[in-house]
Amino acid sequence: MEFSHQRTIAESSLEYGRGIAGGLIFSLPLLYTMEVWWAGFLLDPWRILLYVLATFALLLLYNRFAGLRRDATFPEVVIDSIEEMGLGLVIAAFTLWLTGQLDLQSGTNEITGKVVMEGMTVAIGVSVGTSQLGANEDGDEGMGGPAGKDEGEYLPQVAIALCGAVLFAANVAATDEVMIIAMVSSPERILAMAVVSILGAAWTLSYSRMHGADRHVRRETRMEHFREVVTTYAVALAGGAGCLFFFGRFDGQPLWLAFAMCVVVGVPASLGASAGRLLLQSRSPS
Repeated sequence: MEFSHQRTIAESSLEYGRGIAGGLIFSLPLLYTMEVWWAGFLLDPWRILLYVLATFALLLLYNRFAGLRRDATFPEVVIDSIEEMGLGLVIAAFTLWLTGQLDLQSGTNEITGKVVMEGMTVAIGVSVGTSQLGANEDGDEGMGGPAGKDEGEYLPQVAIALCGAVLFAANVAATDEVMIIAMVSSPERILAMAVVSILGAAWTLSYSRMHGADRHVRRETRMEHFREVVTTYAVALAGGAGCLFFFGRFDGQPLWLAFAMCVVVGVPASLGASAGRLLLQSRSPS
């Protein structure tokens, strides 16, 4: 197999080190969340398997459009994604053992469930950390062509926004607080949360002058500006809803409560989706 970038042992060690740092930075709150520990051994195996497949697909999208080596071939993207999932599982297992959540008395199903549920979100952090905590690589061209070709394009930006939304939403979606807030909030307050989320996304994308906004956000016309904001919030809701589903928060709940929980988790998810589009992409040469 031909590789676009042959890594030495030293380079691989550096990348793994950045991945470990990124995995802990972006997912440490989740590793300390009791509801995720419970979800690991209470959820059906098919849902955990679905969570693994969804995470793998998300890693493929992120590594394809915003990974460390923009000249990577598709097989390399697949290999990188598998490595990140493996590293996420190792980090999750070690952290759970260190905090006393895995021991010899734990059954195989409990150990597997806990490690997998925690490890998948850690894997996303590993991917982001490997890419964003590293130095620029000059001359990388990306799978789609010259460096920068994907910048501002619709589908790549949607994929990266989804990654940011999941990274933020996963840290709160499993907690009971999301359900409690949704239950006690009036329809007016739920509407206010949605409005605040949309306004926050609009400000982040268009008026904050955040680094990368000039390259990754298309707003030549009012229609493009409107589409950017609406799409970002829709992606945030989808990412938040996915996290709620995988953690079993919709099980046995009425439709109105499920919708309210999506809006509640959409507040941090919209921040992750909008800021993620600007911050979770490899730095391009100026």
